[in-house]
Order: sequence, then C-alpha cells, then structure tokens
Amino acid sequence: MQFHVITLFPEMFSALTESGVSRRALQNALYDLKTWNPREFTHDRHKTVDDRPYGGGPGMVMMYQPLKDTIDAIQSQSQSQSQDVGDKKSKVIYLSPQGRPLTQAKAKQLSKLDNITLLCGRYEGIDERLLETEVDEEISIGDFVVSGGELPAMMLMDAVIRLLPGALGHNQSAEQDSFSDGLLDCPHYTRPEEVAGMKVPTVLLEGNHAKIDAWRQIQKEQRTQERRPDLWQAVQVQER
Repeated sequence: MQFHVITLFPEMFSALTESGVSRRALQNALYDLKTWNPREFTHDRHKTVDDRPYGGGPGMVMMYQPLKDTIDAIQSQSQSQSQDVGDKKSKVIYLSPQGRPLTQAKAKQLSKLDNITLLCGRYEGIDERLLETEVDEEISIGDFVVSGGELPAMMLMDAVIRLLPGALGHNQSAEQDSFSDGLLDCPHYTRPEEVAGMKVPTVLLEGNHAKIDAWRQIQKEQRTQERRPDLWQAVQVQER
C-alpha cells in the first residue's frame, strides 16, 4: 500500500514510521509513505500557502493552487507507476471535522486500496474549491477540532496499517479488536491469577475454549450495551 501525505509538517510522521507496529510494517514493506509539502509547489519567494479569507474573519485559509499542484504531482506519479494495470489514481481523503466518522469498517475498506492520499489541513481550513474538485472523501476522527490534520492522518494510517496482512504478530489479532464485529472488546487478563484480591475469572483458567468463546461474547455484548448503547442499537438493527 502507498500512502501520500500532503502536510506542512512532514517531520511529525516520524512518530508513525519509527515506532511500534507501523514501524515494523514499513520495514517489512507492507506499505510505503511519502510526504509532500505544498510549499514546494509555490512560485513566490516566501513560499506562501495561505491567505486571508474572503468575507473577513479570523485566521487564514490554505490556498487552492499549491494544493492543486501537489495533488496533480501525486496523481501523475501514481499513474506513471501503475501503467501496466491501467488508471490507478490515488484516492484523496481530507481529514476534517466535517467528514464522516472514521470507523473500523471504514478502516477495513481503506485497507483494500493500493494508493491513498491524505490531505492535512491547517489554519481555518482549505479553499472550498479544492475540496469540491480534488477531494474524494472527508473523514473525521471525532467531534472536536485539533490544530491540523497530521494527528488525524496518523490515526487513520495506523488503523489501516494494522489491518494489512502480516502487520500484526497474530493473524487473529485484528479480527478480535474492538469494533471488528460492531461490538466493544471483552476484558483481558494475564499473570498473576490474583492481584490485590481480584482474581481472573475461573472460566479463563479451565481450558474449555468453547466456554471461553461464549464467555467472551457475553462480555462483549454486555460492555457494548453499558458503555456504547449507540453501537449496540446499530448491531441490533443490522441483525434484523
């Protein structure tokens, strides 16, 4: 999988490429990451990428042309590298509070793609004309605002990367994550068997895998009902 990230702060992505599962997946060539700084596609000596908004108001807006030229360069590279299999445009995703929420189902869908471009906004946002003509989808990581799209982009990438075959140490790890079946995950325990008077549930110590699976399913359902009734309701609707 190829990730292209359009960002004014490419150095931030070392947090993803130098740590944990995403570092190992990169080393094992499960994905590749290339960052693109729109300042490199400007034509003035100040490398200007933002300007004041029409109509007034606080803050600045990222300009159309540097971003458009950056995306054009990405698409040109993507298509030139994929001529043997036809048109392979990169899917352009803008990380935005106005987008649809990132879910495990969406991460699974994205993990099937070969080429993704993540557009990281800054300031008050991006010229709407670029969003209308160049962006395929807007995705949000929650109903709150952060300083830029870099952290949301890294969260999306991490969610996708760990779903790539071979990224996790155990083949079933991703399948058993929270939200993989629409439910929250069950409780987990490790040694010792007792801590501060709290014991590991007996069923987990008996070695009966059918009973363990049943217990875990019950725990997942109970947790989802108690902690995320919205998810539980959605699961019930799907099962009807």
